[in-house]
Amino acid sequence: MTSADAIRASFDEAARTLEAFTQSPEGLGRVPAFAEATLATVRRKGLLMACGNGGSMCDAMHFAEEWTGRFRGNRDAIGAVAFSDPSHLTCIANDFGYDEVFAREVEAYGKQGDLLVCLSTSGNSPNVLRAVEVAKERGVTTVGLLGKGGGKLLDQVDIAVVVPEATTSDRIQEVHIKVLHIVIEAVERELFPGNYAAG
Repeated sequence: MTSADAIRASFDEAARTLEAFTQSPEGLGRVPAFAEATLATVRRKGLLMACGNGGSMCDAMHFAEEWTGRFRGNRDAIGAVAFSDPSHLTCIANDFGYDEVFAREVEAYGKQGDLLVCLSTSGNSPNVLRAVEVAKERGVTTVGLLGKGGGKLLDQVDIAVVVPEATTSDRIQEVHIKVLHIVIEAVERELFPGNYAAG
């Protein structure tokens, strides 16, 4: 297979992954619930929190900055944070172990009425599972963006959005970022319709 063929095959695989997601009740079918939970949190001035490991942490950071900055147009800043600060993470990991790095931050910031978005391509990340456990204790709504069947998080989060069929983290994460962007757009369309007047 030539390089051009391999590249085209990868794009085709990505397209099939997205198509499988849009045909899945556990995938696209759960996104409206994610959007509604996010909208409700923003309307009550709750905090949007996000966590994940590796590329999923990058997606968590991307999610948070779209709220505190802007997405399609200027509007008021919205409270959102990704658990990604190296000093916090390394302090907690050093003192309590890596499994606690997100849980301690939920304990510090989370309160009833907030929302925690958990990204895990396997659904089995121990530190994400611990974060969900603490979120439940504090009355924080949880959303899981998952893959590979959802793993242990599938039955732990309030809303599970699962990418079906994909077996690699990259393809799963490509769908996750689309979900995050589309949820942000859905919320903005409700709260800031003027940003979409021409769309």
